[in-house]
Amino acid sequence: MAEGFFARLKEDRFDPDYVPIFESKLFFEGEKRERKIANFTVLLALATVIATYGVITDSTATVIGAMIVAPLMTPIMATAAAVSMGASKRALSSMTLVVLGVLGVIGLAMVLTAVVPGGLVSLTQNPQITSRVSPGLLDLGIALAAGAAGAFAIGRQEIADSLAGVAIAISLVPPLCVVGITLFHGGYSEAGGAFLLFLTNFIAILVAGTAMFGLMGLPKAVRMEMKDETRKKAMVALIIASILLVGVLAVTSYQTYQVTTDQIVAKEVVREWLGLAPYQIQKVVLLGSGTDVILVGEGQLPPIATLSTMMEQKFGRKVIISLHTIPEKSVTYPSVLPGL
Repeated sequence: MAEGFFARLKEDRFDPDYVPIFESKLFFEGEKRERKIANFTVLLALATVIATYGVITDSTATVIGAMIVAPLMTPIMATAAAVSMGASKRALSSMTLVVLGVLGVIGLAMVLTAVVPGGLVSLTQNPQITSRVSPGLLDLGIALAAGAAGAFAIGRQEIADSLAGVAIAISLVPPLCVVGITLFHGGYSEAGGAFLLFLTNFIAILVAGTAMFGLMGLPKAVRMEMKDETRKKAMVALIIASILLVGVLAVTSYQTYQVTTDQIVAKEVVREWLGLAPYQIQKVVLLGSGTDVILVGEGQLPPIATLSTMMEQKFGRKVIISLHTIPEKSVTYPSVLPGL
């Protein structure tokens, strides 16, 4: 069955009659070039406003809306198509548009952040920010699949409308907005992580998109003189960039795994320390040599020195404990018991 599927895919190549429409969708060329660039600029600016304030207000729905509006996928996919064609001028033109778009999003996000009171922006507690500053190999896998899906969708006229779903699956503008937000507030480490996420998605789209266009037979369907040398050089550059990216993401994935494991261990230590004390663990955050412990309840606690000793024994280093307790008071009204 698998052989039949791939044989069918090979036979059902890129439709040459669809090429002019395909090129008009991706490349900003011809008489409508200036109009296309204007549309791209307006949509990207609006998407940046939506995504920036969606991230700051921690609104997932708003951020998803920005993903649909953002047109940044188009020039990236155009770059992949140009590489597949061996069209160096088109690739350079599309890449230039991507670079300008990236710089524009980051700059506008910083400006938009400047008018928001600092107290409303948390670099450590906002999930829309924290979820985008530690990319790993799983993010690369998602981006590769999304890039291939995007190329396949736009390469088939009958399913080209599926590109909106691909835009939701892969995150381009929101990470760049996080870069702008965190840069404005001095979070350079967070900004670097968010930009790495964008870079992961960008390179994955180029690699998967170029491969998918080649598999679909785009180079042969395009009626133009192909430059194989240009295509080969571009593919080698993409492969090298991909290898370097995998190395960096492998390191960040391991670091994320280690932090998650330490968090679980620290929480178990706190639970063991509490024993039968009338408290519930709300949060345990382990950061370097410090541990924040937030408990809910009232009553006698075990000595905090005991917890510090247990932490040091478990992690093999001195750990500073910051313990916070929240009084808990429960009231039921109306009472379910008569006379109360």
